[in-house]
Amino acid sequence: MRRETVPVELGARRYEVRIGSGLLARAGDEIAPLLRRPRVAVVTDETVAALHLEALRAGLGDVEMVSLALPAGESTKGWPEFSRTVEWLLAQKVERKDIVIAFGGGVIGDLVGFAAAVLRRGVRFVQIPTTLLAQVDSSVGGKTGINSPHGKNLIGAFHQPSLVLADIDLLGTLTARDFLAGYGEVVKYGLLGDAGFFEWLEKNAPAMAAGDGALRLRAVTRAVEMKAEIVARDETEEGDRALLNLGHTFCHALEKATGYGARLLHGEGVAIGCALAFELSQRMGLCSQETPSRVRAHLRAMGTKVDLTDISGDLPDAEALIALMAQDKKVLDGQMRFVLARGIGQAFVCSDVPGDLLRGVLDDALALRG
Repeated sequence: MRRETVPVELGARRYEVRIGSGLLARAGDEIAPLLRRPRVAVVTDETVAALHLEALRAGLGDVEMVSLALPAGESTKGWPEFSRTVEWLLAQKVERKDIVIAFGGGVIGDLVGFAAAVLRRGVRFVQIPTTLLAQVDSSVGGKTGINSPHGKNLIGAFHQPSLVLADIDLLGTLTARDFLAGYGEVVKYGLLGDAGFFEWLEKNAPAMAAGDGALRLRAVTRAVEMKAEIVARDETEEGDRALLNLGHTFCHALEKATGYGARLLHGEGVAIGCALAFELSQRMGLCSQETPSRVRAHLRAMGTKVDLTDISGDLPDAEALIALMAQDKKVLDGQMRFVLARGIGQAFVCSDVPGDLLRGVLDDALALRG
């Protein structure tokens, strides 16, 4: 199978995202040019460790590997496991010119990237993302961090990786639910800036989800290309990069309301958030009535979560959800910022959302839960 390389053009901090099959088996060769000494410190989670850690060890060849496996799940992304990781890296005598490897999904990538950012005021790290969500989104762009009781990703830093190795073979060990959760971030790219990609997904995403490697390579590559282009223009989210938050204002509030647990995975929240963002856009007269219906139809056809009815258990009322949205890190000068759309592939950032329309969208979505 072909391999693709997508550069992230950030001047002296330029790096590559390498995408393809068999990258884990040659990890040592891929990483070797970055190493000052043949040793790496790997942080992963217990699920990934059981599935893939020995394969990574073999792929590193003559490179010595020490490893730490954290508990799997969003609850890991907080102060206790972050502190444990930093202290472990210090105990391993990781130096500023060494390489730390984040080997896992978005939780591990975010936490380990943040640990690398603060360790000795910044050590280099490599992302080896193991989930679809991490390969197409969170491993690229240098946003690192952990969650707070006040909200998601409120503590962190911008710290770019030195290399990203996205081995699409690793996607074969994901559960169907985890793969589809990652798909929420894939479809986001078509919805925010590439109508042609969304059309391609409408035709090809079912076969991609079923395991077609060539289609997976294409989907991951196109998502990474779009992310890399936006990050190169706006590394620290002053402008265009905010578009990548399509669906996330709703998503983060729903994640907080469900306790960052198994009731709602991040990518599932993104899919629901995208559907709500397009519904809000339509009610504001920005796009046609058919547009949110098309978005929802595709998400429903893929089998991912689409509506608040797809979330089990109780949810807060609309006012309480809006209060959770107001805690989001994208709030600027006290105003919530939403990513809305004038159509598929035509997203923009808006701070002027009428409160009654927002409440109406949420009230109607909650009412469907009965």
